[in-house]
Amino acid sequence: MMLPSGVLVEAEAFSDYGGWVLDSQFDLEMGSPYLLAHGNGVPVADATTEVSIPASGEYYIWVRAKDWVPGHHPGRFKLNIGGQEVETVFGANNLDWAWQNAGKVRLSKGTTSLALHDLTGFCGRCDAIFFTREEGVPPEGGNEVARAWRRMLRGLPEKPTHAGHFDVVVLGGGVVGSAAALAAARLGQRVALVHSRPYLGGNASREIGLRPRGVTGPLVDEIYERGVDGDIHAKELLDAEPSATLVLEHTVYNATTEGSKIISIDARDAVTGRERRFTAPIFIDCSGVALFGRIANAETLYGHEAKSEYGESLATEEHNDSHHGHTVFFRTAEAASPVPFPEVPWATEVAKDFADLGGQLAKLGFENAPGPAASPPDMTVKRRMRNPLTHYWEYGQYLDPYTNGERIRDHLLRAIYGTFSNVKTMAPEKFANLKFDHVAFVAAQGEFKRYKGDYVLSEPDIRTHKAFPDAVVKNGGAFCLHIPPDRDAKYDFRLKYWEWDERDEKDYDIPFRCLYSVNLDNVMMAGKHISVTHVAGSNTKFMGNGAQHGIATAVAAHLCNKYGKTPRAVGKENLEELKRITKGVAEKNEYPRKAVAQEKEKAML
Repeated sequence: MMLPSGVLVEAEAFSDYGGWVLDSQFDLEMGSPYLLAHGNGVPVADATTEVSIPASGEYYIWVRAKDWVPGHHPGRFKLNIGGQEVETVFGANNLDWAWQNAGKVRLSKGTTSLALHDLTGFCGRCDAIFFTREEGVPPEGGNEVARAWRRMLRGLPEKPTHAGHFDVVVLGGGVVGSAAALAAARLGQRVALVHSRPYLGGNASREIGLRPRGVTGPLVDEIYERGVDGDIHAKELLDAEPSATLVLEHTVYNATTEGSKIISIDARDAVTGRERRFTAPIFIDCSGVALFGRIANAETLYGHEAKSEYGESLATEEHNDSHHGHTVFFRTAEAASPVPFPEVPWATEVAKDFADLGGQLAKLGFENAPGPAASPPDMTVKRRMRNPLTHYWEYGQYLDPYTNGERIRDHLLRAIYGTFSNVKTMAPEKFANLKFDHVAFVAAQGEFKRYKGDYVLSEPDIRTHKAFPDAVVKNGGAFCLHIPPDRDAKYDFRLKYWEWDERDEKDYDIPFRCLYSVNLDNVMMAGKHISVTHVAGSNTKFMGNGAQHGIATAVAAHLCNKYGKTPRAVGKENLEELKRITKGVAEKNEYPRKAVAQEKEKAML
C-alpha cells in the first residue's frame, strides 16, 4: 500500500506549547508523544507554531487525536490554520487514537501558522497534523510502518545514530538510577543515564513528589535535596561529573543482543523523534518496569506468588496476576472568592457518590494530607487505615500496566475530577471557594514485572534476617501491601485496605544474586523490579532501598570492567572487594582513590 506523502507537523515539535504540556509517557503504547491540554476544567492557552508549505494548492487535513471518554467528549479542541478556524471539533468522534479527516483547505506556498485551541481544559490531546494533496489514510499506531513513515516525512535517519560507547548504561533516572549513575561516575566509569522524563527522580521528581523511604544514606540524601523549584539535586550532581552523560526525555524501545548478552539499546528523543544507539559492556536497569523483559526476553516474575510457593504468610492463597496500581497526586486549596467548576458527568460516572478528597500531596515530599469531604469516612476501612492515605487513590491492579498506562492515568483523573465535583455540589456553600491547586498528569508508578535473578528474595528471608554469603547492602522498612478492591467494587479507584507490617523494624540483607539477570549475562537491576516475590517487593520497592541496590550494581559494574567479567562472575570471584567498596559508598559516600584517579585520567583523554 502506498502511503501518502505531504507535510507532517508533530505536536511535540510546536514552537510554543502555550498552556498545553508535552506528554511522552505513552509513546510505546499509542505511537508518539503528544500535547495535552491539562487545565483542570479551565481551557488552556493555544499551542502555536509555523509550518512551511512546499506548493500552493488544496490539501487534505488530517489530525491524530483521541476522544478519551467516548460519549462525553471532555477533551475537545479545534485547529486554526493561517488565522482561520477549521470547522471540525477534534476529540469528539468516540474513537481512541486515530487520524481524523477534517476536509480540505487551500494553502499558499510559504509559511503559515497553526494553533491548537482548547475548548474544555479537560485533557484534550493532539499527536500530529498532516497536510497532503494525495488521497489515502495516514498509517495508524506505533508499528514500524507508521514509525518509518514519520521518520521519512521528518527527514530523520532510518537507523539510530550512534550516541557513543560507555562503560555502563543506566536505564531510568529515578532516585535509584540517579544513585547508580552517580556512584558509577564517581568510580571512574563512563556512564550514560537514559531517562524518559524531563526531570530526574521518578516517583520523587517534581512531577510526582514522593520522598524516599527505606534505607537512605548519604548518597540518597545528597541526591534528594530539593531546590526552590522543587527539583531534586540529581541533575546538578551528574552534570558535575565529567564521565557522566545525562540523556533526558528519551524512551528506550529496542535492544540488540548477541546470545545472552545485550550489545546496545536504542532510545528515541521525545521532541525531535531522533533515535540514538548506546553501546556498553554492562547495563543496569533502574526503570522499575523490567525493561529488558519487554525488549530482550529477560526472564521475569509477575503478579502475586501463591502462599505455598515461598511459605509467605502475607501472600495470597493462589497465584494471580494482579499488581500494585498507579496513583495520581493532587492538591486542593481555598480561593478568596467562589470558583465555578463545570458539570462532569463523564467523571462522576467513575466517582459515583464518593465525596472525600483526603489523601492529598500537601507539597513535594509530603503526601497523606487531609482534604475536604462532603461525606463521612468509609467505615468498612480498618480503623488505623482511616487516615487520608494518598495511595488509597489507586487503579490498574487488574490491567496490563505496559499497554494500559494511559487508560489507568485517565481513569484516576476521572475519579479525582468526579470526587471534586461531588464535594462542591453536595456542600455548595461550604466549598464554593474550593479549587484545584495541582493535579498531576504523570501518575506515580506502581508495580510491573520483576526480573528473575539467581536468587528470589522472599518474605521469610526478610523476617528471619537470613544470612547470605553474598549480602551486599541493607534494606529496611515495613511490608507495604496495597490490597486492591474487588473487581466489582463500587469505587474501583480506591484500595480495599492497606497492609502495613513493620515486622521487627530491623534492617535485612540483600544478596547480590537478586541484582543480576538469571539469563542475560551483562544485565543488572536495581529498584522495585529486582528478583523478589510480590510480598518481599512490597518493601524492597522503597526508593531509599532501591538506591542501595543501585550503589551495589554501580560498584559491580566498575569491577566487571576492571576485571573483564560478568556480574555473576564478580559475585563469585570478587565478592569481598564488591562488599568493601559498596559499604564505603553506601554508608560514607566514599570512593576508592584509585578509581577517582582513573576517572580524572579518562576525562583528560
